Amino acid sequence: MTSIQKQIILTKKASTTLHEIKLSQLNLLLKNISKALVDNAKTIIIENKKDVAKMNIDNPLYDRLLLNETRIEAIANSITKVIKLPFPFNKSIEKKNLPNGILLEKITTPLGVVAAIFESRPNVVADIATLCLKSGNACVLKGSKDAHHTNVAIVAIIHKELKKLKLPIHLVLLLPPDRKVVNELFTATKYIDVIIPRGSNSLIEFVRKNSLVPVIETGAGVCHVYVHEKANLQMAISIAVNAKTSRPSVCNAIDTILVDEKISSFFLPLLAIEFEKKQVAIIADPRTYKILKGYSKLAKANNEDFYKEHLSLTCSIKIVKDTKQALGHINEHGTKHSEAIITEDKKTATQFLKMVDAAAVYHNASTRFTDGEEFGLGAEVGISTQKLHARGPFALEKLVTEKWILKGNGQIR
Repeated sequence: MTSIQKQIILTKKASTTLHEIKLSQLNLLLKNISKALVDNAKTIIIENKKDVAKMNIDNPLYDRLLLNETRIEAIANSITKVIKLPFPFNKSIEKKNLPNGILLEKITTPLGVVAAIFESRPNVVADIATLCLKSGNACVLKGSKDAHHTNVAIVAIIHKELKKLKLPIHLVLLLPPDRKVVNELFTATKYIDVIIPRGSNSLIEFVRKNSLVPVIETGAGVCHVYVHEKANLQMAISIAVNAKTSRPSVCNAIDTILVDEKISSFFLPLLAIEFEKKQVAIIADPRTYKILKGYSKLAKANNEDFYKEHLSLTCSIKIVKDTKQALGHINEHGTKHSEAIITEDKKTATQFLKMVDAAAVYHNASTRFTDGEEFGLGAEVGISTQKLHARGPFALEKLVTEKWILKGNGQIR
């Protein structure tokens, strides 16, 4: 048995200590972790600088990796919001007496041990650890080398607070960043209940293809804004600029703008003026390229460009004939994450909201709201883009499953 396997087994054993824990104790733990992150912000930032120094500033993951006092305070605040949420397990969902006299009850119960494998997102460590603890789960975290110093610093703070309340530190296990441990994670079917990849399409595909442990997918978002012929153009520009530029490295930022051909000739130049201010590079289909010829950062798109999650100040633009063509493009090229339509036509909006296959669909609003905290869920493990168990912000309420409890007085079948 390897040292990694021993550590995972200890985490499985530690998970049972949460079955009898009181809500007040869990909330106290989270409160202490939130405060400790802020109190130790300087230490976290020192370690984060070691990671940031190794990454090229032009790398799309650079912004995701970077932590500062404001971002650490935001992490702490999200934990405070999780504290205020209801206890998600040991809740009665259904209760009834069967004809044979057995009392049947369905209750919520923790998943058990939740593993997460993720890329350069050190905030994920605190988010997943606190969500798992509040929902009665232990967690195994496998980050990348890019954020290792930061991850270690955050987990050390969490371990210190666990010790203070005499809880086992193996409730939150951080694995080494080496790739060689991944196979041990994927084959620990006896000790890990679910694996959640959070990151690029390539990471998600790798986990899906190789893990023997059940997988819940989160992460990659090829998101669109469709500007309908009856859109309020100033609103459309405002939303497109926000959804593309407010934080381009995150999964709910848009990658492609679809523009109705009836308004393309006067909408696109207006959009280009605002994109120019933000230094957005445009990858254009032939008709868009012709309209925007002369734009400083303009390139011709090929079909593969419309499948890309850019994670940067790059945006694909395509002119479409109508809503039907827009829907076809989104359902072909999207990743079922977040999609938006800008229109004043309620009938068209209703059709779009109904027909788009995505976890979150917007009418006249930015896709940047697809986020656990924005949805009032406190924080999230990630944005689930699949349809089983969880969809959309994968948060506290979904870190449980169900258990049937049957109470009899000697019944046999």
